[in-house]
Amino acid sequence: MPPKKKTKKTPKKKTTGKCENDLEEKYRCSVLDIAVLQDHIDELLTLQCESVRKVRADRIDLRSRVRDMEQKLQHERQDHRDVSSDLSRQYKTMQTELTSKVKRLEKEASQLKEELVLCQEELSKEQQKREQVEQEKDAIIVDLQHKLDNLETDYEKILIEFAVNQGRLRITPTGKICEGRSTRLVQKLRSSRAASGWRRNRC
Repeated sequence: MPPKKKTKKTPKKKTTGKCENDLEEKYRCSVLDIAVLQDHIDELLTLQCESVRKVRADRIDLRSRVRDMEQKLQHERQDHRDVSSDLSRQYKTMQTELTSKVKRLEKEASQLKEELVLCQEELSKEQQKREQVEQEKDAIIVDLQHKLDNLETDYEKILIEFAVNQGRLRITPTGKICEGRSTRLVQKLRSSRAASGWRRNRC
């Protein structure tokens, strides 16, 4: 068999070194990329954490504000109910008092009307009694005046008759009194009757 030819192997040192340099370069680039990505991820995580914290804080604040608003609204509703209840109570109280006052005034008005009717009836009766009393008084006065006139006439006749019997007066057949000592007494009596306004009968 023919001897094998020995082929010369070319040295691969340079190629291997270049590949190693490329790998190192790629590794360094990858490490840098990873570091950049890690920094970016860290920044994103930081931003995300901050956003989460902000969202949580905003949510807590919003919940607190909502809770405060709900409490305020509840207080306002309670105040509104209290005011409405108080106004309703005052209205019912005023309505009750007004109704009671109206009934009392109506009752008083009815009583006053009855009293007025009674007073008018009593006044009418009193007026009738007064008129009757006045009429009776007038009748009594007229009767007394008539009696007084009769008494005076009788007294004058008695006086004249007495004077005639005593010879102090003289009467003519026609009934005329002649002058005498008692003439002045008779004239005085007649003047007194005339001054008093009494009716008299002439002799």
